[in-house]
Amino acid sequence: MMTRTLSWLLIPALFSAGPGASSRSPEGQVTAISLSSSGGTARFSVSIDGGATVRDFQLHSPERLILEVSPATKGDLARYDGLRRGIVSAVRATQFDSATVRIVLEFDRMPNFTVDKGTPGLVTIAYTDGPFESWQAGAGGEKLVSRSARVMAPVAGEAAPPPAAEAPYVPQQQGGLIDVTFNKTPIADVLDIFAKKAGVSIVPGAKVTGDVSMTITNQTWQHAFDALLAQQGLAATIMPGGIIRVDAPGELAKLDSIEILKTEVVRLNYAKAGEMSKILVGMLTKNRGSVLPDTSNNALIVTDTRTKLPGILDFVKSLDLRPSTVAIQARLIFVDRTNLEQLGVKYDIGNNNQFFNKLIQRTDPLTGQPYNPNVNVVNLGGNAISAISNADALISGSALDLVFSTAIGGFSVTSFLSALERVELTDVEAVPQVNVISNQKATILSGEETPIRVIDASSFGQINTAPRASVQLKTTGIQLTTTPSVTADRHIVMDLDVERSSIQQLSASDLGYNFPKQHSTSRLLVADGEVAVMSGLVVTSVTRNRQSIPLLGSLPFIGKLFSFTTDQENRKDLIILVTPRILDDPNQQN
Repeated sequence: MMTRTLSWLLIPALFSAGPGASSRSPEGQVTAISLSSSGGTARFSVSIDGGATVRDFQLHSPERLILEVSPATKGDLARYDGLRRGIVSAVRATQFDSATVRIVLEFDRMPNFTVDKGTPGLVTIAYTDGPFESWQAGAGGEKLVSRSARVMAPVAGEAAPPPAAEAPYVPQQQGGLIDVTFNKTPIADVLDIFAKKAGVSIVPGAKVTGDVSMTITNQTWQHAFDALLAQQGLAATIMPGGIIRVDAPGELAKLDSIEILKTEVVRLNYAKAGEMSKILVGMLTKNRGSVLPDTSNNALIVTDTRTKLPGILDFVKSLDLRPSTVAIQARLIFVDRTNLEQLGVKYDIGNNNQFFNKLIQRTDPLTGQPYNPNVNVVNLGGNAISAISNADALISGSALDLVFSTAIGGFSVTSFLSALERVELTDVEAVPQVNVISNQKATILSGEETPIRVIDASSFGQINTAPRASVQLKTTGIQLTTTPSVTADRHIVMDLDVERSSIQQLSASDLGYNFPKQHSTSRLLVADGEVAVMSGLVVTSVTRNRQSIPLLGSLPFIGKLFSFTTDQENRKDLIILVTPRILDDPNQQN
């Protein structure tokens, strides 16, 4: 059921020239300009006081429609407020030279339009566009908008705009204010008064009867008309030709049930037909309208009443916008630094008859060959000592080894000093970059796949059967996953997932692998070209280990001569910087 009316047909018209108006100058003057929209049709109007000629032409890159009024001067016109209205991005009015006023209407894309110069003192441009808030500048704005609401005839060679379709009634705050008082006035007379004030045609239904008693002071025509409909329980809709039909809501609903259906095929450029069809379901006439997506041709087959169909088609075009392309560059910096210091002293004491063979392999006097390192010679029949301090303390890959040996009585004393200082530094800097359409997911991976053998533990112990094993591929490296979305004010909302991973083998056997990984997930709102810090992580670990001979290792100053010490410090720094850039020119957006 449609109970709405077009805002551009419901704009007040209080046509009163102020008292004491001065005579016109010999040349023309541009006194007012306005831009309004309703029912899928937008109108740009220029009011000219005095004799002048108007020339129109087009310019491109960007798309512009130019009106030159001469001889004329520019009146007191306020500057355009800068808001985007439909496909209009800017409106400018300047004194081009001493006798010419140039008015520029700048579009995102050049539409099919008609220029009407038939009304004295008024030039109107009509084209197809979606609904937007009206704007006007200069004196006589009410008269200007009221005139521009009339249906314009196409000029020769121009395509006529589509017929006005039913659109939401949006009250306009601009325009003059009225005072009306009715006391038991027949509603037919009241509607006639409202029609004459606005210069529109209002037709009441056959069952619209009764009297009206109401007083409205200092209100716009739209607000007064809405109040009248609300008081009487009525609704309004737009009929073909721009006639306003006023009737009970139930009677207006019957019009939808008997109106002829029409089918249109809409080819989509950027939107998906399947997704668009789901959006349109709620806009169709109940039990009559339908929409079928043609996914192979990315088109919609829309069926609805002739009155409602143009508005639906305009709505589809307003959503079928070219998406922006976003270039996302992520800079990942990873630094892994390890400092290792090891220092230790070991002692070996023994004689030819008694010793531990763990550090020094003595020579067998009978054979002249070294004893087996796993054999210790201990004389249990006499008084002799042998000892090894810190026997299991080892420095792998020591940088310095000192050995000192001396004889004390019948014993040989050997000391081993080992020292190591090592610095390990890993510096990884990756700059992955990916271009992606707004609201679409993109993934970039720079790494490798490593095969890993996984042994089935349940297969152990089977006689004459080797354990079962399978091979799995593990992906490591740097991976960036992002889903950017460009907002209306040219900012970027990003869902980002950044990961850096590597593989480290624990042993040459099947003990497995270690997978160090740095991972960050975040949602950011950044400006075009702005650098954002997605994450910053600093991890420092310090490990200290000391092995010493009891009592001797605790002695001050000389305790280090009887101990092994290991100091290890590891520091990991991770920084992720993200820079998104919108690659599309905003003036080329549909």
